[in-house]
Amino acid sequence: MEQGVKSTERNISAGMRILLVAISLVAHLLLIHLLSDILEQHFTFAFAAMEVAALICAIRIYNRRGSPSYKMLWILLILVAPVAGLILYTLLGKMPERRRKEKTKQLPLPEVWESQRIRSENNFVALKRDYPNWSRLAAYLQKKDFLLYGNTDAVYLPSGEAFFEDLIARMEQAEKFIFLEYFIVAEGQVWDRISHVLRERAAAGVEVKLVFDDFGNITRFKGETLAALRTAGVEVRVFNPVHRYVNRLYFNFRDHRKIAIIDGEWAYTGGINIADEYANVIQRFGYWKDTAVRMHGEGVWGATRRFIRMWVRCGGHLPRELDEYHPTHTVKGEGFCQFVTDGPENNPDNPIEDMYLQMISSAKKSFYVTTPYLAVEDYMVGALCCAADGGVDVRLMVPGIPDKKYVYYVTGSYFEQLLEHGVRIYLYTPGFLHCKSVMVDGELALVGSVNMDYRSFQLHYEDAALFYGAPVVEELREDMERIMEESEEISAEKWRKRGIFQRMTEQILRLFASWM
Repeated sequence: MEQGVKSTERNISAGMRILLVAISLVAHLLLIHLLSDILEQHFTFAFAAMEVAALICAIRIYNRRGSPSYKMLWILLILVAPVAGLILYTLLGKMPERRRKEKTKQLPLPEVWESQRIRSENNFVALKRDYPNWSRLAAYLQKKDFLLYGNTDAVYLPSGEAFFEDLIARMEQAEKFIFLEYFIVAEGQVWDRISHVLRERAAAGVEVKLVFDDFGNITRFKGETLAALRTAGVEVRVFNPVHRYVNRLYFNFRDHRKIAIIDGEWAYTGGINIADEYANVIQRFGYWKDTAVRMHGEGVWGATRRFIRMWVRCGGHLPRELDEYHPTHTVKGEGFCQFVTDGPENNPDNPIEDMYLQMISSAKKSFYVTTPYLAVEDYMVGALCCAADGGVDVRLMVPGIPDKKYVYYVTGSYFEQLLEHGVRIYLYTPGFLHCKSVMVDGELALVGSVNMDYRSFQLHYEDAALFYGAPVVEELREDMERIMEESEEISAEKWRKRGIFQRMTEQILRLFASWM
């Protein structure tokens, strides 16, 4: 009965924002009608008062720190439709901002050993010597408490099929603990295999913990399945449960991370969620191209440390001393790595967005990026254009078959400007390109959960593994070459010939890019 109530609440809350927008617009029209009919003599004064209130609110929004496009969208709505705009901003704009300190409070990270900090500093000295072009980025991330690790072996996994086979094989051998944190955990063939391993390992005394985002699984993970998992001994925490906000209108902050950790020795991240389409068991938008990376060695602690904080944030507890979650195997790996995370508690300081900007501005020869969505600020587009104008080989790979048509149009709205400045753009024609990766100058690689869009940079909890001078950089470059061979390259001349309807749709939807 309780599960049924929660399921109903989740379904109701999913439509609350749409209903709220409709009610606000109706209130705006009704108020104007009442002012016209009932307060006809004072209409001018009343409407002027509303406009003044809207103008004051708009000025306050403009002077807030944060995303320019996000602020301008609220300002436009408030000035064009003062009643609806002020109501929506109070409930969905101002209120979440006021609650942010409470809801996204910065919990302390698990302590690191002093020896680890010393090794991080020594690694930085070595990185500055071997890869001086990336010392500024590494120093910036170290200042944000993302330690620089050596002695880490990384393996690139170029498909969802390869990732799941590797992950399941490692989980089957787990002896101490399995940690999983995913945006989507959907029932199906992939989940059946994974849940079988989780239940079996939990029965064998292995500590098994799972965090998943509620909004990402409203229709794909039943309450009965969750209850059965807990009964089997798997500890589960649901991030930001939607049903709690039926009456509070609080939805925006989601856990979009993809992290798996086994025994503190192996860690995985990438763009892959736990669902059948990611392994191409089912086809939704042609072939689903996704990627991941597996780390083994010292760098795994960077991921474990961040998972533990999210687990505690969600109300979980740890039965062991922190020392027991550290890596114990000695690994010899080339290069260096940093495991980077981000979330709304940092706003308006956004390390991952800043990391992207620094990678672009520091590129000297090449900057390759794959992303399923492109909905960014003008300064990010300007950085890509500036790099291309400066002689950097900038290449952007995006889906040829989209999962969300409206975001596909927003992505296309940036193409003309990018193409004019020499950025090469590829549409992955076999299907949906969901991987989120960056390769720079053949020296640096990033694989993680981060889309090049406003939500990833500003609103979601995200993660990424960054590698300097490791063999995985070349493995990623080779896979990107394969992606481009299978894709259609868009020319500036061809793109300028697209229809007027597509142009208009792109420009209109781009106004709302920061809300998508």
